[in-house]
Amino acid sequence: MKKSRLEAFSDGVIAIIITIMVLELRVPHGDSIQVLKPLLPVFFSYVLSFVYIGIYWNNHHHMFYAVDSINGSALWANLNLLFWLSLIPFATAWMGENHFSKWPVALYGSVLIMNGFSYTILSLILIKHAGKNSTLAEAIGEDWKGKISLVIYAIAIALAFVNSWISLALYIVVAMMWFIPDRRIENKVAPHDNIHTDNN
Repeated sequence: MKKSRLEAFSDGVIAIIITIMVLELRVPHGDSIQVLKPLLPVFFSYVLSFVYIGIYWNNHHHMFYAVDSINGSALWANLNLLFWLSLIPFATAWMGENHFSKWPVALYGSVLIMNGFSYTILSLILIKHAGKNSTLAEAIGEDWKGKISLVIYAIAIALAFVNSWISLALYIVVAMMWFIPDRRIENKVAPHDNIHTDNN
């Protein structure tokens, strides 16, 4: 099964998700710089979520670049990931509008951890389809980065009821972990591409 249609559909959904999020940045009444102050929590939430969606889009692209084909299970796993990604705008808006109070921050973390689980499921299905000796399997390996991220999310959700700012800091930590480009797949794919190019 060709993967191009899935990638195009995923790109479109992610673009819509970003558009929905930015629409939450409502234009304030008045022309004073002070009227922007109440929007700062909403803007910060938007920036954090934009980074997260960018990370997922980036890694999603790399992951599918490393496989030649997909199956029906991958289609459903991808839809599951897109479902949880589509909830980010709601969680983002609720968290920003309520100035990072405990329940919105906990919900935001819950959406993030479900995205993490969904991405892991998708990667495992793709690896099973491609084979344990495939480029993707070798690149992802034990995926300690992904596992650590899930643990941090779980801790952050629990801490939201103690101090939501600590939870927010942990969400930022995970984003920083993934914001740094993950070269695992590129390092595995590049040599194969170079060999193919040389043979031609």
